[in-house]
Amino acid sequence: MTFVKICGIKTLKDALAAIDAGADYLGFNFYPKSARFVEKGTCAEITSVLRREHPQIKLVGVFVNSPVDEVKAVLETCHLDLVQLHGDETPEMFAQLAPHVFKAFRGIPESVAGFERNEAPIMLIDAAVKGVYGGSGVTADWSAAAELAKRYPLLLAGGLTPENVGAAIGQVKAWGVDTASGVESAPGEKDAAKMSAFVKEVKRIEISK
Repeated sequence: MTFVKICGIKTLKDALAAIDAGADYLGFNFYPKSARFVEKGTCAEITSVLRREHPQIKLVGVFVNSPVDEVKAVLETCHLDLVQLHGDETPEMFAQLAPHVFKAFRGIPESVAGFERNEAPIMLIDAAVKGVYGGSGVTADWSAAAELAKRYPLLLAGGLTPENVGAAIGQVKAWGVDTASGVESAPGEKDAAKMSAFVKEVKRIEISK
């Protein structure tokens, strides 16, 4: 099974459409410079509904170089399952948030020492775009990611769309796939039809394996 994470959820409507499409994980972005930034209070309102009506869905908070105390406060307020560190965080910060944390790497890491965890996903691999922390729409290095995926259950991100996710799964064989800009009608606005098409393509590849 290939898990699907739809990231950059800003409204309850988009969250429910993502779940209806078949997403397993929903990501909420707390990086203020992102087009997908969501306020803590807004997120808490959304997740309170999801916790009640869709408890099986895993909820992920995405942070970029935020202080550990701030991350912990959001985690508690918004009832999130996991923290995705998408900046330049240190192993020390990672350790303070364990075990509910995984590291996103922009590009292929030379080493994952200090960022290991015992549960999947172990990490997320995104495209390396200077000055951009996710949501760039640029594809990652699938060849290198495929080598990493042989050793770690990882989430593959970076420019994944309904049109290319099948090829990405076929080449990388990742534990899961992550999309944000690839299922939007405009930055930060999810497109229900694109989300549905994305998950359908993932499931189609599953069946054809």
